[in-house]
Amino acid sequence: MDIESYTSYMSWVRPSWSPPPELFGPVWTVLYILIAISFGYMAYLYLRGRITRRDFAPFFLNLVFNLIFTPIQFGLENFVLASLNILLVLATLVWALFVARRIAPWVAYLNIPYLLWVSFATVLQLTITYLNW
Repeated sequence: MDIESYTSYMSWVRPSWSPPPELFGPVWTVLYILIAISFGYMAYLYLRGRITRRDFAPFFLNLVFNLIFTPIQFGLENFVLASLNILLVLATLVWALFVARRIAPWVAYLNIPYLLWVSFATVLQLTITYLNW
């Protein structure tokens, strides 16, 4: 977490169970490695014509929504838009895991930590939005 994001995060009203900012970097480092391996494999299958665009769509959309979360939350500090965005991250991840389970089950299993973290982050984001409304 960069200094601007840290300063923003520390200035918000947060629930008592919110994680310390120092936790986000290590968690996302591990998750991005898992995402790169598993989503990269799905991209490989798509580029080789082994899966359809429809099968690859949730993986692509999840990456887009994931990558724009930080600028929305920490750049714009738009809690409502960030809440809508993280709901899209969660929804596209669930969709992706259902697709992966059919095509390459290991991809779905590898992303369970990502699903758990995004589920937690969604509840955290919705709570922060409510507390700072």
